Amino acid sequence: MDQKKTVIVTGFEPFGEHAVNASWVAVQELEKLGLGDDINLHVAEVPVEYQAVQNLLPSLWKDHLPQLVVHVGVSGMATTVTLEQCGHNQGYMRMDNCRFCPVSRCCVDGGPDCIHSVIDMDMVCKRVNSSGLGVSVSVSKDAGRYLCDYTYYMSLFVGEGRSAFVHVPPLDKPYSAEDLARALRAVIREMLEHMESQQTHTHCLHNP
Repeated sequence: MDQKKTVIVTGFEPFGEHAVNASWVAVQELEKLGLGDDINLHVAEVPVEYQAVQNLLPSLWKDHLPQLVVHVGVSGMATTVTLEQCGHNQGYMRMDNCRFCPVSRCCVDGGPDCIHSVIDMDMVCKRVNSSGLGVSVSVSKDAGRYLCDYTYYMSLFVGEGRSAFVHVPPLDKPYSAEDLARALRAVIREMLEHMESQQTHTHCLHNP
């Protein structure tokens, strides 16, 4: 019998105009729903602080040894649940909740400009949209050069691509926290399935 998979899902604390951060509310709803009996789900609230992210991300990966880490953030411009394909290393000029900004304007000195997730977000998007979920899902390649993008890049860097980022709209614009949690559950289950099929395919390639 296979051991349970471990998945970490994070949301962010309030910042700026987002006095209630839809990402963390949705993640808390997801925790109530669960991802299924075959998955250990750990959730965490991430501070909107560059230095805190630098400390938190490596410890999350090391302490829980997850198969997948999914970060959820809110976007005031989003009207769909948006899957981000990649994280960017440079261009961080906005102050965080502590009025701090990296002097280097980058996430990892000397790191690649962009890191892609091992997950094919277009495929995940198509499959979830065709499932009759009632929540629209889309794909983006620009997570915004703020804490969302910064966190995603750090996680991709530490986790060797086994990470994902999902932007959600503010609550009730148009989706409720429950709707967002259902969408996150569907998206994450699909991501895990995709990763498993990738792994099987990779092993097949090495068979004589």
